[in-house]
Amino acid sequence: MITEQQVMEALNRVKDRDLNKSLVETGGIREVKVKDGNVSLKIALAKTGTAEQMEVQQEIVNVIKGEGANSVGLRFEELTEEELQKLGGVGEASFQGPSLLAPNSPTTFIAVTSGKGGVGKSTVSVNLATTLARLGKNVGLIDADIYGFSVPDMMGIEDRPKVIADRIYPVERFGVKVISMGFFVEDNAPVIWRGPMLGKMINQFFTDVEWGELDYLILDLPPGTGDVALDLHTMLPHSKEILVTTPHATAAFVAARAGTMAIKTHHEILGVIENMAYFESRTTGEKEYVFGRGGGERLTEELKTDLLGQIPLGQPEIDKADFAPSIYAADHPIGEIYTQVAKRVIEKTTK
Repeated sequence: MITEQQVMEALNRVKDRDLNKSLVETGGIREVKVKDGNVSLKIALAKTGTAEQMEVQQEIVNVIKGEGANSVGLRFEELTEEELQKLGGVGEASFQGPSLLAPNSPTTFIAVTSGKGGVGKSTVSVNLATTLARLGKNVGLIDADIYGFSVPDMMGIEDRPKVIADRIYPVERFGVKVISMGFFVEDNAPVIWRGPMLGKMINQFFTDVEWGELDYLILDLPPGTGDVALDLHTMLPHSKEILVTTPHATAAFVAARAGTMAIKTHHEILGVIENMAYFESRTTGEKEYVFGRGGGERLTEELKTDLLGQIPLGQPEIDKADFAPSIYAADHPIGEIYTQVAKRVIEKTTK
């Protein structure tokens, strides 16, 4: 089982990119905790919120896991001015513009996740994002479901991001700035990249995209607890999460795994959204519980969180002139439910 000494020896091989010295040499290792093969670290760098931090972060995870760790938890802070002066100082930052990942970033990250596919997680993501924008918030949306990207099609996006001076400018639709792997894949080709390549692309979504000032960045995560979800948990130590499930007991059971991972990585669970909760007849107004009942409530009880909303089965009104097959209008009955969900999210994130 990995020891604290092994951790320190591994970190001695990792350099602070801005100082070109190992983390041990800079005195940047603030805290090391090892328990049952799980490692928790607090690291100080010359600069945080940069592409270089993302590289260091990934390298730390790789070297520590290479020593046998089960998991690696990371927190970052900056070296003090006094420490930097003793180390010879650093040059001007090469990263341009405000960083979403800076410790003082005003952006709230909300990861929308689920235990399994097919529960409508992406539908929830796009409608939560567009509804927050309707409520006057500056919103970005990352389609991080690398293998099952669908956000551009769901939002009726036909444009592609522009690249100006090595910076990527997201596509804006319904007041939401959007980046998706789908923009970078031709003819719906499958993505067959391995973990490190995917991690690099996710890094670029944060560091190379000109997001501007955002109140919220919504992340549509892949289902389950795979590499991409783990990478994002590491990159965003203060992310909040919304779990999407259906009323079916199995969907709620597997969603609990994703919730447990969020808790273990110190993320805050904002709540649960129960999708496909029922079907309401337009003729009689009666509700039919097609997928059973109670999955959302059981999940909230298990994770000790709130039920943010129950979304019924339905279909948005299709406007051929402004095509967006998965976006509900504000005055649609389901759109009104999303408005209430978004208001609860704002309330819970602005206390």
